[in-house]
Amino acid sequence: MKRPLLSRPGFEPSDLAPFLDEADAHPMMSADLPLVAARAPGRLDLMGGIADYSGSLVLQWPLREATLAAVQSAGDGRLRVVSRGIEGAPDREADVAVADLFPGGAPKSWDDTRAWFKARPGISWSAYVLGGLIALSRERGVAPPPGLRVLIRSSVPEGKGVSSSAAIEVATLQALCGLFGVALDGRDLALMAQKVENRIVGAACGVMDQMTSACGRANELLALLCQPAELEGGVSLPDDLEVWGLDSGVRHAVSGSDYGSVRTAAFMGARMLAHQAGLPALPGDLPGRVTVADLRWGGHLANVSPSELAGFEALPEVMSGADFLERFSGITDEVTAVDASRAYAVRACASHPIHENFRVRLFAALLQGPETPLRDVLLGELMYQSHASYSACGLGEAATDRLVALARAAGPQNGWLGAKITGGGSGGTVAVLGHRGSDISMIVEAFEKETGRRPAVFKGSSPGAMAFGLARLGVA
Repeated sequence: MKRPLLSRPGFEPSDLAPFLDEADAHPMMSADLPLVAARAPGRLDLMGGIADYSGSLVLQWPLREATLAAVQSAGDGRLRVVSRGIEGAPDREADVAVADLFPGGAPKSWDDTRAWFKARPGISWSAYVLGGLIALSRERGVAPPPGLRVLIRSSVPEGKGVSSSAAIEVATLQALCGLFGVALDGRDLALMAQKVENRIVGAACGVMDQMTSACGRANELLALLCQPAELEGGVSLPDDLEVWGLDSGVRHAVSGSDYGSVRTAAFMGARMLAHQAGLPALPGDLPGRVTVADLRWGGHLANVSPSELAGFEALPEVMSGADFLERFSGITDEVTAVDASRAYAVRACASHPIHENFRVRLFAALLQGPETPLRDVLLGELMYQSHASYSACGLGEAATDRLVALARAAGPQNGWLGAKITGGGSGGTVAVLGHRGSDISMIVEAFEKETGRRPAVFKGSSPGAMAFGLARLGVA
């Protein structure tokens, strides 16, 4: 590094020094102004997944792979972002006038910002980065900068279901907070990053990705109760167990229509159960939205127990949006809306978070119990149940199904206990649980032999953005 490191982060991973050197030498950065850098990891969803937006407990593993973001002020009225390509891919660049996002010195609305980026597909990716400016301005009163430079370097691959978007959002927001002197704790940082993705990017994600990226601790599962984002501490893996992620090679996108329809169907089911329970509903601020006075379950579908669900009238297997809106007026979700022209798999999508929350709690208890053969059988069965439930919701995929089947076939006799699709489903990565030191190559090579694709392996861990803190380069 050519310039002095004024403040050191909480830990210094091997990717930090090369990135700071790269940022310091980049032609868009000025040697006459301070530079602030932050780091946030991707995550492996071991249990919980799509139940997060329904208030479930989730168990998330912060990955070794991470995004680093360096930010610096400028005075030219431009917001310039460069994202360095991963594994030889070309760089992406965005150059936006400050006035485009802050007309008259005030931030655009959430909706107008989303529409602005959507109308510019060549730079729409930069919404994950520059959306943080809008969020900080709207939520914390940060004045529009006279100019800004942002350099991104990420080892979290996109479209693999390991939260590349959350890592970018959290790392950038953390660096911007350091630059502008905004103090956010990990929870607030994650919730603001989620707002960027929900309100500006337009992806209907829950909060587990951003919370893991912000608050995760190395080599420990983050136990998060998504109501909306309550940390229940960490769950250490027993010494005899280990987790891996296997990339199916099929691209996953949280913004995809299948994920959105599954989320909508879950909220439709929640509204119908609330109606059966006699909970009063009032019209919301927008058409198709309602508010429910829910003192029974606190507004979270995951708080319905499996036994309670069995006591209600069965939810419809499929229901049209038009029929639902006519009978129930709307849902409580602020992120998705019921489309009158389509049909929704209400029963499977609403049942999933209810049973998943139970599965996750049992899974966490088993991890903290004694090491026994029965423990291993139960942990694996819970993962396989979760995987099957994804498929019932419509989020399964042939390649991920095959990876799970190969892990099951390899079995406990070879050290493999369980496997499941992760995150938003429909491709992406499979999480695998096994005994420490098991040979993952037997699953990798079997999949490669069948498909011609060799899965990338995610292994290892690193802490979240809050544990990292900030690195600051001073003026030379």
